[in-house]
Amino acid sequence: MMRKYLIPLFACTMLSACGSEKHSDLRAFVKDSDNLPRGRIPPLPEVKPYSPVEYAAFDLTDPFKPRKIEPPKGPVGAGGVQPDVNRRREPLEAYPLEALKMVGILKQRGSFALVKTPDNNLFQVKTGNYLGQNFGRITEISDTAIKLREIVQDSNGNWEEKDQTLLLQE
Repeated sequence: MMRKYLIPLFACTMLSACGSEKHSDLRAFVKDSDNLPRGRIPPLPEVKPYSPVEYAAFDLTDPFKPRKIEPPKGPVGAGGVQPDVNRRREPLEAYPLEALKMVGILKQRGSFALVKTPDNNLFQVKTGNYLGQNFGRITEISDTAIKLREIVQDSNGNWEEKDQTLLLQE
């Protein structure tokens, strides 16, 4: 008969051993986290209303359309400047002025400058020769520079003169 009471007593003892404070640290953390200060979420930024802008540049020159290097038809622009498109082109007009380098000077019955191209060809030029792709004509050769006057087209299609200098490269 004792055995009959012993089994439920043993089962209760075992169940009470399982019910101990096994996760007490976790329960304490959860309880303490309720007392921590809470973070503040900043308010959303103010949304500015859209204000449309009217495009009013229909009468201006299109910047994505390539310009033609031809004299304008009709009356010549201010000053009457325009390039001679019918003359024979010189070899150094095939290169942009920025790609050409003045590398020396010769003084034999006048001043001559030595100009080097990007493909390492060397040319001898004098006053009156043309350089660059903007109809640049040499106006003066000194010991340190070549001065030239280019004829360039402005945004309205008129031709204007622009002075440039090609400095001696060491």
